[in-house]
Amino acid sequence: AGSREAAVTRAPASERPTPVVFLKVLGGERRCRGRNIMPAFRQVGEKQLPNEILYMVWSPKRDLIALANKTGEVLLHRLAHFQRVWSLAPNENTGKEVTSLAWRPDGKVLAFSLADTQRVVLCDVEKAEILHYFTLENAVTCMYWAEVTDQKSATSSISLIDEEGSLVLPKLPALPKSYSTSAKIFSEEKSDEVTKLLGDKRLNVLVLGGDCGFIELYAYGMYKIATVTRIVGRCLDLCLSSDLKALSVITEVQLSKEPEPIISYFQLDTTLLSDCLPEVTRMARKFTHISTLLQYQKLSLACMCEAWEDILMQMDLRLTKFVQEKNTKTSVQEEFMQLLMWGKASPELQSLLMSQLTVKGLKKLGQSIESSYSSIQKLVISHLQSGSEALLFHLNELKGMAMWKQKYQPLGLDVPAIEDAINAVGTFILKANELLQVIDSSMKSFKAFFRWLYAAMLRMSDDHVLPELNKMTHRDVSFVADFLSEHFKEAPELYDQKGQYFNVERVGQYLKDEDDDLVTPPETEGNPWYSFLQNSVHLKDSPLLFPYYPNKSLHYVKRLVEGQIDCCLQKPAEVIGNSVCQVLYMPLYKLNLSDSVVPRFSLPSFWNDKSSNLQYVVFTMHGTESPRIYILRRPTDLSRSISSRLIAAEFGDFLCNSKTESKESQFSFLDVDFYDDELLTVVLKGHIDNKENCRILAQLPMSSIYNIEETEEELSFDSGKRLDEQIDHIPVRTVTVENQSRTLENMKAQYIAVNGIRKVSCVLSSNLRHVRVFEMDVEDDGEVDEEEEPESQDVSGTKEETANAHGNSENSETAVVKNPVLPEDDASSLEYVPGTWS
Repeated sequence: AGSREAAVTRAPASERPTPVVFLKVLGGERRCRGRNIMPAFRQVGEKQLPNEILYMVWSPKRDLIALANKTGEVLLHRLAHFQRVWSLAPNENTGKEVTSLAWRPDGKVLAFSLADTQRVVLCDVEKAEILHYFTLENAVTCMYWAEVTDQKSATSSISLIDEEGSLVLPKLPALPKSYSTSAKIFSEEKSDEVTKLLGDKRLNVLVLGGDCGFIELYAYGMYKIATVTRIVGRCLDLCLSSDLKALSVITEVQLSKEPEPIISYFQLDTTLLSDCLPEVTRMARKFTHISTLLQYQKLSLACMCEAWEDILMQMDLRLTKFVQEKNTKTSVQEEFMQLLMWGKASPELQSLLMSQLTVKGLKKLGQSIESSYSSIQKLVISHLQSGSEALLFHLNELKGMAMWKQKYQPLGLDVPAIEDAINAVGTFILKANELLQVIDSSMKSFKAFFRWLYAAMLRMSDDHVLPELNKMTHRDVSFVADFLSEHFKEAPELYDQKGQYFNVERVGQYLKDEDDDLVTPPETEGNPWYSFLQNSVHLKDSPLLFPYYPNKSLHYVKRLVEGQIDCCLQKPAEVIGNSVCQVLYMPLYKLNLSDSVVPRFSLPSFWNDKSSNLQYVVFTMHGTESPRIYILRRPTDLSRSISSRLIAAEFGDFLCNSKTESKESQFSFLDVDFYDDELLTVVLKGHIDNKENCRILAQLPMSSIYNIEETEEELSFDSGKRLDEQIDHIPVRTVTVENQSRTLENMKAQYIAVNGIRKVSCVLSSNLRHVRVFEMDVEDDGEVDEEEEPESQDVSGTKEETANAHGNSENSETAVVKNPVLPEDDASSLEYVPGTWS
């Protein structure tokens, strides 16, 4: 690859108020097995998109990039040819204003937040289905999904927790597909929804930031483990270290005295999460199971409500109308009793039955009641009871964990709160069993009643009555008489509540999402067990028995369960959140109001160096076009001896464009993103003689900034001043670019998204619609993909001229080129410059 020389020059101490280091790499000529020199980075796709892109994030594991556009659509594209994989259109259920995107570390789930509904949605990447969503008090402005690298988070005891549950508990039956479109994770027989949401055994944490210093941490993207209240301002970006010891946040703070907001940096200490990592992981997995089961119960109840039809109220409404229109003094109950005993009906009752209800209508009503009651009964037995038993199992396991106070008391697990949740779930099970009894009784009563009434109406219409319908034993007559006496009582006080005098249909009142008591609660006077409990001094208020609310609906008890479990969830989040303390506050610079209008994809940008347990943040202080970038390095563990450093980086002012002449060349940073632990990827705007000349995609090695043989100086600044007011005290590194760069022809590049693991980048233009995708570890071979725009072929248009420019040095493989020659007709094409840069 030729020879490499590097020279480090420093000005005399008297002439430099701040340390300035100039690095100049003198590159030798580069060959590729006899071929012409090609531009760095291979372009693999280019697209003009119909809508403006607001956010773009690469998958951590695959060559996929997630985009969110101005219409609220979330899209997934492949690297090759930038081909679309799927898109999620905005809808009322999720929302229309996407504010941030984040990938789960395993790349299987994509999270996005929405401002209009204040929701966070977790989406399955494979099937483009919504797995889970939750609503917050504040709109989310930024997200970060952290992977925990500590092996303590993936111990065998943690996997044993999940295995025990799967061995003891039966698999939850799938919800009916026809009932609810929001239940996709529960609608497939082979789908294990909890496994999908938990992902790997290792803990991962979704960090959410919003307005007014709002920060919340969600384990596995599901269970809230911390609510942080130690910062102020609107969160622009945040980053949780992979060792769970530090949380860094960039906020926009609006001070009353200042018209422009202040961009500030906070570092928070989260060592409690790190110290109790195995316990946090176990607790989080257990609560994630509980949260998923709560959603399952909610959807099961929704399916039951859909199975109950309004047609079942038809009998109550018809009887009420009959009471209002009849002229006789006899009651409705007496009218039906006379029909049962003597086989004759009054003219008013006959008109009701034959004109309004009709034989056909009665048959349809009977079929609807039987069908609905059967569906509700199956859902209660197979879904509600199974889900409630699983909830009891996990809550009792959680109670056992909470009783191990040495391990779990610091995390805020509270035994009394968990016991209250267990009692609430027990109450829900009792109410579900009560509903089953009501359904069973109603089905028997309605079946006998409709069978008798159907035969009576056939006789009124002089139709043929089948022999089996005519057969009524004394027991059948007694059963219908009891049903009439119990269900056909006129209740004037009921008219004020429901607008009707009757409550023949008793199941619907359990499914009403209302706080009112049941219209017709079950009879408890003749119940021997209930009487025994009321008369027993020791069992009446015993903690061993679940409380019972005979006058409340199933929905009311469900809300009681949700409230008690929320209390269990909230306590650890408060305790862990209160343990988080602020260790550094650094006001950075004033934000120019004109710059805040432009979408900012990467700046400020964070990076976790997992191998060294360091956090980096890169930012600019001069709006969207800055001659310098500033890189702050902070250790995640404050007990370590590694010092904090703040260094500025800028490019050199002179680039040679021929052997004999040079023009003044200046570069400004448009966007910067961390490629990996060793490289920064930058988008530059080049100026020659104060005229914009080109846009450049380049790689900046971190070694050129931090690994200089110079005494490490601890970061020192006046906390009473902003950083932009102390800019003269910040060391500056000046670098020049020669090889790891590429001019972006025919494109006003503005923003960048990169992934060093997959070695890819995506460049977005200033109009937010034109994108180009590059593979960063290979050189462009000059071939243009078929789907790319014709204008992108310009990058290979001067290969022959480049070859001629370097033809004189082919005879010497070790020649050193101090001033490499650019093609004279394209002086801005830096991608043809041989050598490397740092």
